[in-house]
Amino acid sequence: MPGSMWKWIIFNVFVLAMLALDLGVFHRKSHTVKLKEALAWSALWIAMALAYNAGIYFWLGNVKALEFLTGYVLEKSLSVDNIFVFIMLFAYFRVPGEYQHKVLFWGILGALIMRAVFIALGVTLIQRFEWIIYIFGAVLIYSGIKMGLHKNEEVNPEHNPILRLFRRFFPITPQFEGNRFWVRRESRLMATPLMVVVLVVETTDVVFAVDSIPAVLAITQDPFIVYTSNVFAILGLRALYFALAGVMNIFHFLSYGLSAILVFVGIKMICSHWFKVPIGIALGVVMGVLIVSVIASLIWPEKKKDQTNNMQSP
Repeated sequence: MPGSMWKWIIFNVFVLAMLALDLGVFHRKSHTVKLKEALAWSALWIAMALAYNAGIYFWLGNVKALEFLTGYVLEKSLSVDNIFVFIMLFAYFRVPGEYQHKVLFWGILGALIMRAVFIALGVTLIQRFEWIIYIFGAVLIYSGIKMGLHKNEEVNPEHNPILRLFRRFFPITPQFEGNRFWVRRESRLMATPLMVVVLVVETTDVVFAVDSIPAVLAITQDPFIVYTSNVFAILGLRALYFALAGVMNIFHFLSYGLSAILVFVGIKMICSHWFKVPIGIALGVVMGVLIVSVIASLIWPEKKKDQTNNMQSP
């Protein structure tokens, strides 16, 4: 038990140190993250995840290393769906580019806490009630089918019940106040639109966690592997957003690929009592579907809507 406790402590200290370094040093001043900077940070986070994976291989063996890698690739691929939502949210609230990194930083910090709670709850439920694994599997299959059928569904933050409740208790300034979340006006504490965006990002991640946590639990039920693979995927999400935000519309088949992955993982989870899919095969399926989705998007680009038909002659 002491050894198990120490690995949790050391890993979380590392995560907090990296977050402090990120916000306190490299992004101390608000600025728009350029493509070159985003790619550099993405490469750094991926390199750290792979280095950690190598450490697991020498520390815990081949099986655990494959479990981590599969969980990481799965979470990383599912996080692409988060990026679609971030793009729509930032456009909806008209968030200036120099403030977007701060919003994602605090949104992802909250996501790390919520994911830890979800993982602990999911592992406990599976260990105490084995039948719950069928429910998790059904949720994944349903989510995958829904994702495939509602590819172009728009996000409307005004339908968010948490946001509605927040507005009942806190007044909101009509415009952004720099990079501040709260301001005081005439002895009243008021939230800024930036705080509203953080709140929507946080609550939206709860919805994503309902899909992603059961998906990784279908790969492994080791809470430390599930947690660390989630953390590395989430930590690299900000950089991935800034690296891909401008080209996400190119990969229009990717949502169908993610849909297929969720259905596959859900079926794998339901069938786990009768037939266990080897981790290597599961990793191959996930990677294969992602590669095919990206290649198909490049070979068959999405046709732009012809607006000339909507123009009327004078």
